[in-house]
Amino acid sequence: MKTSDFYYDLPQELIAQDPLEDRSSSRLMHLSLKDGSIEHRHFTDVLDYMEEGDCLVINDTKVIPARLYGHKEETGALIEILLLKRRENDIWECLVKPGKKARPGAKITFGNGILKGKIIDVVDEGNRLIQFHYEGIFEEILDQLGEMPLPPYITHKLKDKNRYQTVYAKNEGSAAAPTAGLHFTKELLEKVKEKGVNIAHVTLHVGLGTFRPVKVDDVESHHMHSEFYIVEEDQAKLINDTKKAGKRVIAVGTTSCRTLESATGEDGILKAGSGWTEIFIYPGYHFKMIDALITNFHLPESTLVMLVSALAGKENIMHAYEVAVQEKYRFFSFGDAMIII
Repeated sequence: MKTSDFYYDLPQELIAQDPLEDRSSSRLMHLSLKDGSIEHRHFTDVLDYMEEGDCLVINDTKVIPARLYGHKEETGALIEILLLKRRENDIWECLVKPGKKARPGAKITFGNGILKGKIIDVVDEGNRLIQFHYEGIFEEILDQLGEMPLPPYITHKLKDKNRYQTVYAKNEGSAAAPTAGLHFTKELLEKVKEKGVNIAHVTLHVGLGTFRPVKVDDVESHHMHSEFYIVEEDQAKLINDTKKAGKRVIAVGTTSCRTLESATGEDGILKAGSGWTEIFIYPGYHFKMIDALITNFHLPESTLVMLVSALAGKENIMHAYEVAVQEKYRFFSFGDAMIII
């Protein structure tokens, strides 16, 4: 299986640069798992595809304002860092630009010195480990100094920080939003409940590896980045009970999907707990837990296009993406949605 099998041609102007005024007013493409047929709807019509007793699984991670701009203490050179993973003792794994100036021992100061960092090591893929020093609460300092880490394909400035958070974001720790969830409003989630559909939550802190292109020709040689997930006891029970009752588990986003598939055993039972997952889902994968998926339109040749292809079939997905381009759907993080059911 070649990475190039998952390429499609995307005109630049179809990459959504700004969120819509109303979260739930985006378009929704329905791709049928039965016969690969396509329908064009609006996101609020997502209710039509759910039945009483189904379980909608959301990822309640919260994006931290992880992009920081500082200066090297010795030279005053501008340094941009992106917080990726929290380690122990205020040490974070970070992406640093320009990397050449960020050697171990270098000290960086942010916001007139209210936050200071020292580079202590260089790790995988050139990322840096930085130890931070500050007074007070780190999250509050981040709120003051940090910017939302929008993906590289979004060039517009975000006017409202909350538009890169889901309305149910709760557990801080992501470097990117679980974007399929951005379409839901509180009102729409209430209607989901009124229909008798249960809503379960899991947590997966999304890393920037999500946006990394696959650099190998042979799909199976690709190594996935690791991301931290949590499945709570009561939520695992709710999801397992749904399956026992013969109802469907509908994942909101590839992050919820990856969490469920990582934490489900070969016996089809979802296990509560937490850990790191490097699960890589591509065609040929046998889904153990999810029955359907709500997702956005993903980058060509990305692991996410491979994941949706594993669920719906590569030919169906590549055809659906072709149709989405013809119909001028909006792509990527702030773009339109697809339900595969």
